[in-house]
Amino acid sequence: MAGSGRAQLRGRDDVLLEVKDLVVHFGAGRRRVVHAVSGVSFDVAEGETLGIVGESGCGKSTVARAIIRLVDITAGEVLFEGRDLAGLEGEELRRVRPRLQMIFQDPISSLNPRRRVRDVIAEGLAVWGDDIGSWSHDRIDELMEAVGVEARHGDRRPHEFSGGQCQRIGIARALALDPKVLICDEPVSALDVSIQAQILNLLQDMKRRYGLTVLFISHDLAVVKNVSDRIVVMYLGKVCEIGSTAEIYSRPAHPYTRALLASIPEPAAAVAADEGDIGDELPSATAPPSGCRFHTRCPRATEVCREVEPVTEPIGDGDHYIACHHPVAVDITARSR
Repeated sequence: MAGSGRAQLRGRDDVLLEVKDLVVHFGAGRRRVVHAVSGVSFDVAEGETLGIVGESGCGKSTVARAIIRLVDITAGEVLFEGRDLAGLEGEELRRVRPRLQMIFQDPISSLNPRRRVRDVIAEGLAVWGDDIGSWSHDRIDELMEAVGVEARHGDRRPHEFSGGQCQRIGIARALALDPKVLICDEPVSALDVSIQAQILNLLQDMKRRYGLTVLFISHDLAVVKNVSDRIVVMYLGKVCEIGSTAEIYSRPAHPYTRALLASIPEPAAAVAADEGDIGDELPSATAPPSGCRFHTRCPRATEVCREVEPVTEPIGDGDHYIACHHPVAVDITARSR
């Protein structure tokens, strides 16, 4: 494990999606290159919900878009059912995409305003035809009712629905192609708090009903805690910490994870509120700091943090990993150096 930079599920043979050393740069060949994602690795077991958290600009949405190939992958692998999506092009990529669907952050702008919502939901089925499932009014009505939108409103257009209803329609569209993996890119951040809980409950229901594996991306740790089995914490294109939800909230070891937990209105019991004061804003992704990228804001940083990039290593006996030279002492077995 040491030196690989990868955090994997130990002893699991049911991994459905595996990301290995993923790199995504924007603006290659120009003077200023944006290092959006730099060597991110994690895996997701079938039926699991993996949460990805971090500040705006940390690269979590770029990771999601790279997995589904909405942005180009600079380097690394994305293995889905053993196939490397990074190496697929043309018809090969087109045929695997229905199995990985995405729910976008802005529910209203993600829907075509000129089309009836029935047609928006049915578009994927109309394109694929009998390869996945034949288009029918009954099928679309079933999907609409499943997500809590009355089928009789299928001839309306998106502007006639609220933000929460549009997100329900977006979920129905994603489910229409019977995907294995559902990628949720901050699906409730644009919604009122009262609607957020309804959408989260709906996603949980749909996961059980359709046997989904879910990547849930959010900057809201309280939301991620309620829906995730494991959590990946990202900072400026890098993975800081990975662990089960219980581990991350009860025994956070990375100073950045602790700062995130301290910043929520009711901090986790494992951290003090003053740990959320990490000073300066996120450095620029066009010129990321050397060594540990968090060292410019970390209260525990030393010279080694400024010079040497930490590798992802296991701590304790479970699936808990951290990339830090000076982890916060928690009730765990000391990690090996």
